[in-house]
Amino acid sequence: MASESTQQHDSSTANSKDDNKSDPNIDHWQNKPWDATNGDALTGGSLVEESSFATLFPKYREKYLRDVWPIVTRTLDSHKIKCELNLVEGSMTVMTTRKTADPYIILKARDLIKLLARSIPCAQAVKVLRDDVQCDIIKVGGMVRNKERFVKRRQRLIGPDGATLKALELLTECYILVQGNTVAVMGGYKGIKQARQVVLDCMKNVHPVYNIKRLMIMKELAKDPKLANEDWNRFLPSFKKKNVPRRKPRQTILEQEKAKKEREQMREQSGDSNQHDEHTTIGSKKPKKKVYTPFPPVQPPSKVDLQLDSGEYFLSERERKSRKLAEKYAKSAQKSYDKKQERDKVFVAPTRTTKEETKNDGATKNKQNLDLDKLKGKFAAAGDKRKNNESEGLNDFVENPSRKSSKKKSKS
Repeated sequence: MASESTQQHDSSTANSKDDNKSDPNIDHWQNKPWDATNGDALTGGSLVEESSFATLFPKYREKYLRDVWPIVTRTLDSHKIKCELNLVEGSMTVMTTRKTADPYIILKARDLIKLLARSIPCAQAVKVLRDDVQCDIIKVGGMVRNKERFVKRRQRLIGPDGATLKALELLTECYILVQGNTVAVMGGYKGIKQARQVVLDCMKNVHPVYNIKRLMIMKELAKDPKLANEDWNRFLPSFKKKNVPRRKPRQTILEQEKAKKEREQMREQSGDSNQHDEHTTIGSKKPKKKVYTPFPPVQPPSKVDLQLDSGEYFLSERERKSRKLAEKYAKSAQKSYDKKQERDKVFVAPTRTTKEETKNDGATKNKQNLDLDKLKGKFAAAGDKRKNNESEGLNDFVENPSRKSSKKKSKS
């Protein structure tokens, strides 16, 4: 009889659960806080065993934790959780008591001491004890090997004056703190998931601005109830990775041009020396065989070798800096002096000519004038001669009037 009654009870409870699942008025994702006054209680009345969690904190957090520990104790006492601060070992411990009613509050207390150890303010960290607030500590320290690159990407996540981090907090509705090798996030499940994805992409060299733009579009699309059951990929931007060549700094460009000119000069010199070589012919373009040597080429001196030669290696860092500054000032002074000399050339008065130079200049001018007079006379004589020749040629064809009158007189 007892077994039949238990089977009936189990079947009735299963049917009631199925009815609750199919009921559209019940929100199964709603967070219901633990309330002992409304009948929320453990089956045995209390926890069977004590549960405890401990975490270490860095030395620089000791003073702050000592100041805020009364607030933490008071907050955890309201949830019947015991806490300890060990300054010798540098650890915080939370544990359940006989009066603890909520079985999940110990995990929330564990998250609280973790957040306090990660430099989150006490007023913000206490909010994790709420049922609608969760936390996640993202470890980003081992994702990038190069330390300088890691610092740059971490700073990219924060943005100028924390603008990128603030935009991410507004879009995900989470509290985000970047501290050392970790990123602490507090908020809802959905916001934590989005923030985690942005942080990991940033460490993989994807700029957070792209993800922020994507989240902004998704937030606007969520406001439209018509698009609730549709695919949003057609609205979201797709960013492809491009290998854009970086612009080289001016110093490297100048060095490359200098090396190129030196190579060209070396080629010209080698070409001049090989012009009279017997083995080279005009038509043949075969490269000259290199002479085999079993010895490796001479290794260029390293930076340390050059420092040893100049004596800079044995100097302290301060002396090196002072020497470099002195060289820099000397170069700038020389350069400014040269520029001043060039500017002053304009104001230099022209040199005056002597009397002998002026006499010589006048004699040369007179010679030039005499030569011109001779040429003018020569051209004038040639013109007169041409006129005379022309008049003589015309007299042969034209009859002279004086001859005509003499003939008439003879007839009469």
